[in-house]
Amino acid sequence: MAGNQTSLNAATFALPVNDIEQQATLEVETEEYDYSKRAQWLRAAVLGANDGLVSTASLMMGVGAVKQDIKVMILTGFAGLVAGACSMAIGEFVSVYSQLEIELAQMKREKERRNNGGKDEQEEGEKGSLPNPSQAAAASALAFSVGASVPLLAASFIKEYKVRLGVVFAAVTLALMIFGWLGAALGKAPAVRSSLRVLVGGWLAMAITFGLTKLIGSSGL
Repeated sequence: MAGNQTSLNAATFALPVNDIEQQATLEVETEEYDYSKRAQWLRAAVLGANDGLVSTASLMMGVGAVKQDIKVMILTGFAGLVAGACSMAIGEFVSVYSQLEIELAQMKREKERRNNGGKDEQEEGEKGSLPNPSQAAAASALAFSVGASVPLLAASFIKEYKVRLGVVFAAVTLALMIFGWLGAALGKAPAVRSSLRVLVGGWLAMAITFGLTKLIGSSGL
């Protein structure tokens, strides 16, 4: 009898311990999911900033190949910033809104399968984790604008043509290395290799734009 009572007490105390372990495991998994989600957002922001940096710098270098006027170069960069930010925002809004509709439809099918007419805690939690199209669009436009502002600020106060091109190139090179390192850190990739890949890609974009624009401008087309 005493042995049975001891076993019963052990089983009684084992249940709360199991519940605590399961709760702790769930909290760890939730924290890992939240970190992964934040890392994805940060990585997307870095990529958006890199896109703004490369595209705007390439535009400015391309125009700078045929026009030495600082006003023309700045206006070209500003137009590229506005157009690129709007394009990124619209594209991100449409993409995330489509994803939102798919997830809402999936939630509706799961709710009908459970035959649950009311809103349960699981449904409320799922709705809280749904993507926000407006937030994604604003973040994408802001990230692009931050990257595009680097070559604009670098060229704004330098009137000498060759010095201006050199300063823009140097500023963009430094920003490319920083963005490459940030992307590698968030993606847990080799930092040096990632930075070099981003740097070479940015250099190629600027060189191709500069060379083709110079060729077309000099041919009189």
